[in-house]
Amino acid sequence: MGIFKPPFNIKKMVFLLATAMLLATETSTAQNAYDITDNAALKAVLAAKKKAEADNVLVNIAVVDAGANLKAFIRMDNSFLGSIDVAIKKAKTARYFNIDTGKLGELTQPGGIIYNIELSNGGLITFPGGVPIKDKKGNIIGAIGVSGGTIEQDREIATAGAKSIVK
Repeated sequence: MGIFKPPFNIKKMVFLLATAMLLATETSTAQNAYDITDNAALKAVLAAKKKAEADNVLVNIAVVDAGANLKAFIRMDNSFLGSIDVAIKKAKTARYFNIDTGKLGELTQPGGIIYNIELSNGGLITFPGGVPIKDKKGNIIGAIGVSGGTIEQDREIATAGAKSIVK
């Protein structure tokens, strides 16, 4: 009996794996060139929380990075539990499409050019409260989502958080 021979070329497989790892490393560096830092994400959350407290509104606040991954989150005491998921989805939606979720919602109404898009990507939120976060040069580095107040309050609080980064 001969030795076991795999059904593929080992050298070719190692080459392909090494190439994939190299590309992944180069790609991740490029994708993260404009990524929000943990300090900036925390600054945005705290600025939004300060605005919510000034307005006497209990909210959940989520910040996602450039890849739409959760970077920072706070649930204010006694805020709605159901708003946790909504805040995170608002932030993700704002980052996925680089647009204020309220403006996106205008396009998703019946007869709109992207009607029912909220059913994609594991569920999106297309009403106000999600805002992209930009750095001082105007690069989108993440997004913030707020939920728990009225949609107008959520948008104002999220905007305060986003604007704290460029100050």
